Amino acid sequence: MVSFAKRYSLQIFLFVLVLIFAIAATWMYWPKKQELPIERNAPAFSMENVDGSTVTLAGTNGKVRLFYFFFSHCTDVCPPTTYMLNEVQDLLKEKGVFGTEANLISVTFDPLRDTKERLMTWATEMNKADLSGWYFLRGDEQQTAELMKGFGSAVMKDNDGNFSHTNLVTLVDQEGRVRKYYNANDLEITAETIADGVMSLLK
Repeated sequence: MVSFAKRYSLQIFLFVLVLIFAIAATWMYWPKKQELPIERNAPAFSMENVDGSTVTLAGTNGKVRLFYFFFSHCTDVCPPTTYMLNEVQDLLKEKGVFGTEANLISVTFDPLRDTKERLMTWATEMNKADLSGWYFLRGDEQQTAELMKGFGSAVMKDNDGNFSHTNLVTLVDQEGRVRKYYNANDLEITAETIADGVMSLLK
């Protein structure tokens, strides 16, 4: 009596072959998660934090960072963007990465008015920043403008001391490379969008 396997060996072989091709085709054409491109290397810096410590790019390497350039006397885009970063902070805390694997770094380009005391008030009273993982930095005004340029951002000061500036949140990876810019003026950009970007670099 001819066994089932022998009788249908050709059909079984063809079925297995078709199955292999189907699996291979699915793997080849399945939408793959796109890695964030490398935009540029973040420029080196050394600035004073609100607690008096010195923060550098190299000293924060090993963590994903979100950079935001602002000034506390801003009455336009800085307050709502900083509020959104507060929400990002909370989301990163929920995921257990805030301060340990990810930092927020806000840099003022108005150091004459944004003293350490002013920044501390801005961070902890006007906002709910957790300073264990969120730095508020200040340095020389001209050097800060150059730093912004190195990050791909810009600021202009008029004769009355008012500032015009880009409103970007910049995502920097663990090796100090800029991976994405978030236009905080874009209503489609949310705290979840930015937190997801951070988490994509931690996987």
